[in-house]
Amino acid sequence: MKNFEKMSDSEKEIVKAIWKLSAPVTITQLLKIFESRQWKVQTMGTFLTRLVDKKILTVKKQKNINYYTAVVMEHEYNQFEAQNMLSSMYEGSLKNFLSALHGGIEIDTEEVEKLNKWFERAKKND
Repeated sequence: MKNFEKMSDSEKEIVKAIWKLSAPVTITQLLKIFESRQWKVQTMGTFLTRLVDKKILTVKKQKNINYYTAVVMEHEYNQFEAQNMLSSMYEGSLKNFLSALHGGIEIDTEEVEKLNKWFERAKKND
């Protein structure tokens, strides 16, 4: 698994918009998407620069316009976040996580069967 720097909540929102568009985007396009936030060009530029520095995005300049593209796929970042949470909150233990989760949630028989099958496949792949 790749290792990334964590993103702030605002940075995640911006990257999610870029993932959704799945094409290079400009600051102008992003400002329209986040119009309700009333972010200024400089604010959006700062977020994008940080995301480039974190190697989440790349930037290419064409005719004085910067185009930003995600180089980290959504599933990769989600996996990174999940691993981080597991490590920081549950000592890296899936068992500890499932125990905490089960403490407040009913798990039906069908869900238990799906988990058992998943664990069996994981065991065979070890």
